[in-house]
Parts: sequence; structure tokens; C-alpha cells
Amino acid sequence: MKYLFLFFLTALISINAGAQELPKDATSSFQPGEHLHYKLKYGIFTAAEAELQVLNGDIKFDGKPSYHIIADGRTTGTFDIFYKVRNRYESYIDCNTLLPYRYKENRREGKYRHSDDITFNHDDNKITATKGVYPFTGKVFDFPSAYFYARCLDMSKVKIGEKLVFHYFLEDKIQALTITYIGKETVDCSMGKFNCLKFNPEIIPGNIFRKDSKFYLWITDDKNRIPVKAQVEVIVGSLTMDLVEAKGLKYPLNNQ
Repeated sequence: MKYLFLFFLTALISINAGAQELPKDATSSFQPGEHLHYKLKYGIFTAAEAELQVLNGDIKFDGKPSYHIIADGRTTGTFDIFYKVRNRYESYIDCNTLLPYRYKENRREGKYRHSDDITFNHDDNKITATKGVYPFTGKVFDFPSAYFYARCLDMSKVKIGEKLVFHYFLEDKIQALTITYIGKETVDCSMGKFNCLKFNPEIIPGNIFRKDSKFYLWITDDKNRIPVKAQVEVIVGSLTMDLVEAKGLKYPLNNQ
């Protein structure tokens, strides 16, 4: 369960496509007040829940307004007894560029505890975290800011089979995630049937994943660009993420 719900919510699209950066649309796909609620199921059992919300930031950076993004994940039912997870991830992002200013996390996973408070200096290309200062080049995000930035990218020129990579900072290092664009597909979730863009994020084998495990993610093919469903094979069976509630969206959901 460790990072699974965040991979589901952020494995949307890359920040870089080969050497050419994908352009961001002029208008964003979200607004303050948006609240998304997901359930993560193992077979018929609900294993965990995740919520994403967008607020007007109560902090200005260099005099500029910000959005405050909050992502919460928690185990439920029997899974909560055997391996209790209570995670919160917060990101303050620039309202125009959507680049992160500050990132905070508080993770409680079984007996494991981890917290961090990170600042991004995009002028000096430095990330300051609890354990040190880390230089970077290009666009580097935290998990929540990567997800919201990715929702605003122009997908019109991305071809089927194209491999995309985005970079994010987590646990004292900059990491990369590769995703393959599969094409368009209609998919069912708890909120109805939607025309979607389909992606295949990479998986690191080990723990609960097999070497040949398949991971698919479906994003609405409309102005909202929100994940409605994801599915990944594990050593025994599969896990499915399902959108169960969406409030405060900037645009109407175009379900069939």
C-alpha cells in the first residue's frame, strides 16, 4: 500500500516527452473547491480510500498567490487492522505556472513514520529538504503538484505508443516515472461511463508487483482531465482504483 494511491493519482502524463517539453494549456483544468474521492479495491474488498482537494493558498510566495493542494490516503476495514496507513501530502503551487513552492508530507504506515517540509527555489534550481539541499535542472515537482500540472498539458500531439517521463522529488532524491500513452477508450466507474485517455505507467517489480504486472490508468478526455479508474496486477489478483465522488469541478463531467 505504501505509495500505491499516489502512483494512481499522479501517473497521468510526463513533464517531458523525449527532449521536447509538452506545453501547458493557457487555462487550467481545475479550480479551488475541487474535491475528488477514490476507493482502492482488492477484489470485492475496499482496501483504502484517497481524497484530493484544491484550496486557495493562505500563503503568498514572492507576493504571488498560490493554490493549496491536499492529498489524503488511508486504509480501511480489515486492511486497516493489519497495516494501518494515514498519509497526508500537501503542496503549495503557483497559480499561473503551477510549479511547486512548498511541499509537506506526514506518513504513518504501520510502525513507519516519516515527515518532511520541502521548499522549491526555481530561480536557483535548488530543493531544500529536511536532510539537505538538492540541485535540479528542468521542471521538478512533488507528487501533488505533478498531478495537477499534468492535467493541464496539451495532449493533442502525443501519439499512441509514445513514452513520456516526468520528474518528482521524493525521499531525498529526484526520481523519474515513465508512462506510455495507449490511446482512447471508454471505461466504466462508479460515477458512470466516460470517454478516456488510457496510459500504461511503469512498475518497479518487488513486494506486491510481479515483473510482468500490467498497470493501466484512465483519464477523462474532457477539460477536467481527472483519473476515473486505474488497475494494477499484483502477485495475487489485482487492485482497482475507482472514482466515487467529484465535487466543485471547473467543468461538467462528460459522462455517456
